[in-house]
Amino acid sequence: PVLASAHENGCICLWSIQGNLVKELLPFSKYPSVPLTALCTDISTKMLLAGSKEGHIMCWSIASFLEDPENSKNQIKEELCWRAHSTEVVDLFHEEEKNVVVTASIDGSVRLWHAMNGYYLGYFGQPRKFVLPDISRLILPCDVNTFPTIIKEQSKHTEKNQKFEYPLMLDRDK
Repeated sequence: PVLASAHENGCICLWSIQGNLVKELLPFSKYPSVPLTALCTDISTKMLLAGSKEGHIMCWSIASFLEDPENSKNQIKEELCWRAHSTEVVDLFHEEEKNVVVTASIDGSVRLWHAMNGYYLGYFGQPRKFVLPDISRLILPCDVNTFPTIIKEQSKHTEKNQKFEYPLMLDRDK
């Protein structure tokens, strides 16, 4: 068993049940790290989802890591990131059978998304019925203007344990 915690600096910490830090992650993003406000997994704990203060949802594949955390080849891979709301995400959950993610924001909206690609499916209270399998057309909510980002390669910046050294050097020619 592993406990996940979300932090103000945008970091996710994975802890053993003995209280030892197992892994520390930073989301891969072109945006600066922002506080994470919600976490959830699917029932089979294959995916870890996080919501941020700026309305983003990030999705990681954690199945191989949880099978053998000691094996360095079994990494946690961030797979998807999308803007779900224009304000803070306060709650989210993954419905595995229908393969959807439900998000809630402080603006009072509750939205439904396709879990595998972040496509918008609708909001609770809309006049039309949800059409869950129809992901042929990519639409966005009126307050979101960025499309989901599928992360193809694992970035070296996702692990916080890396340390970089940047010595200051004076270059008189410049």
